[in-house]
Amino acid sequence: MPMMTTEMSTILRPTSPSRFRRGRTHHSVEALLEEISGLTGERQRLRDRGVDTGRLERNRVKLARAQWELSHALIERYLPASEAA
Repeated sequence: MPMMTTEMSTILRPTSPSRFRRGRTHHSVEALLEEISGLTGERQRLRDRGVDTGRLERNRVKLARAQWELSHALIERYLPASEAA
C-alpha cells in the first residue's frame, strides 16, 4: 500500500491557514449572494483568458471568504435566538 499524506503543499498558499474573521459590518444574505455571483463570473473570465495563478488564487480567497460570510449570515437569519445563546 502506498504511503499517504494528508498534508497539502503549494507555493501560493501560506504554510499556516489564515482564519476568516467577521468584520464589524455584516452584509445581508442577498448582498453576499450577489458578491458570490460576481466573483464566480470573474473567475470564469479569468480562467478563459488564461491569467496567472496568482490572480486566480486571489479570486479564490475572495470567493471563499464571501461563502464563509454567507454561511454565517444564513445562520444568523435562521437560527432561533434561543439556540444561539
